[in-house]
Amino acid sequence: MKKIIKITLVSFSLIVLIIAVLIFRPVPIVTEKNTISESGIVKEIYANKGNDIIFILENVQRRFYINRGLEMGLELTDLKKRLIGNLIVVKYPKYWTPLDWNDKIKHISKVEFNHEILFNELKESSDH
Repeated sequence: MKKIIKITLVSFSLIVLIIAVLIFRPVPIVTEKNTISESGIVKEIYANKGNDIIFILENVQRRFYINRGLEMGLELTDLKKRLIGNLIVVKYPKYWTPLDWNDKIKHISKVEFNHEILFNELKESSDH
């Protein structure tokens, strides 16, 4: 009986550790060729308590966010004025986390508007 309890506790601890690693691993910084691109008309832009900037696009089921975008100097008022009602392109890495198990919120690596790059954290490609 003690052996079964010990095996169960070790197994449970291992599962908790694996889940913690999956949750707390950082979003990868990738090259542009390793991103997924999605475009849409900006419906809403807002910030959360973590200083992330969240974008909601018309007719798109997921939300997109720039992690700590306000801390990087992006201006929420300016983004709203320029982007709401306009078409943008967001690029993000293929990445899964248990915190987003249903694929509804994506970390933005790049934002483009009207052939202008508004935000970019992509790695430079070594392919020239």
